[in-house]
This record gives sequence, structure tokens and C-alpha cells, in this order.
Amino acid sequence: MPLHKHFKLYKPYGYISQMLSNDERQSRKKKFLSDLYPFPMGVMAIGRLDEKSEGLLLLTTDGKLSDMINRSGVEKEYYAQVDGQISDKEIKKLKEGVTIGVNGKKYLTKPCKVHIVDSPQFPDRSKKIRDSRHGPTSWISIIIKEGKYRQVRKMTSAVGFPTLRLVRIRIGSQTLKDLEPSQVISVKKLI
Repeated sequence: MPLHKHFKLYKPYGYISQMLSNDERQSRKKKFLSDLYPFPMGVMAIGRLDEKSEGLLLLTTDGKLSDMINRSGVEKEYYAQVDGQISDKEIKKLKEGVTIGVNGKKYLTKPCKVHIVDSPQFPDRSKKIRDSRHGPTSWISIIIKEGKYRQVRKMTSAVGFPTLRLVRIRIGSQTLKDLEPSQVISVKKLI
């Protein structure tokens, strides 16, 4: 039985959650995980964070483990900075599930955990977010067990509060704690 390697990474803003691309045009214009660290052959991201999202990303050489984490309903926690002062009414809607578009079809998100949080102390992002001169913002924690394409962003937009910054802080028991952007840590066990 092969010994698999596992990593956790603080994916910074502006990087794609893959090692490289076969598309030469994309390879010239985009930043990939392999630009951050010399990962061993066969390493794959477990799930994804879109280019504009940042935070915790797990990586492994174990395809079965990757599939299990993606399909088993492991909790993923995100901190989302949203445009405006979100109210309890919208928090309740998010908790109960909202309708979003997935692959051109309407999809009702599963119930999840959501609450307002104080402004977290994340490192500055490479691309600045608008400041308070443009109106107030709120931070919320969203814990989901599914992971549709751009789900959290679509959920906050569905209740009228578009996401300005999205940071994944936890997958199962693995957290972002003590990691700096672009930092990679080798771990013995992921879940």
C-alpha cells in the first residue's frame, strides 16, 4: 500500500486551485498552485476555491480520500465579507436554504449554519477590497456540507448581499489557524 502525502495550504487570492493547465494561453495568464510550492507528483486539490477566493485548501496524493471528503458531507466553514449590513432576516433565509443557479438549473441549497462574526484579522489581500467610503460591509460565517460551484457567493447574492471577500477557514477538523497566505504545511492525516 503506497504512502500518501497530504498538505494544507493557505491559497491566496488570484490563484487557481490546480497544479497547471494544458491550455497554453491559460498557463501564461494564470497563477497555479505549482507556482507556490514544489508539490510532489500526483498531488491534487481536494475540492476547489475559485480564483477570487482564498483560504484553506487541502491537497493529497490519495484520490480515494479526496473523493471521500468531497462526497461525504464534511463541514466546510467560510467567512464571507458581504456588501451591506446583513440582518437576521437574511441570516435566517441562508440557514434554511436559498435557491441558486447550478449548471443552468435552479437548486435549493441545504440547510446550513450561518451567523454574523466580528471583522476577522486576515492578512491584506493582493487586490484591495473597496473601503468604508463605499458603504458598510458585514462578515458572516457560513458552514455548509455541500459544495456547488461558487455556492457561498451565489447564496449571499440570493439574499441581496453580494460577497466581497471569501475566505475558507475550516474543512472538517483542519483549520486555517497559524497559516499565512501561500504557506504550505505537510500533515500526517487530513480527516
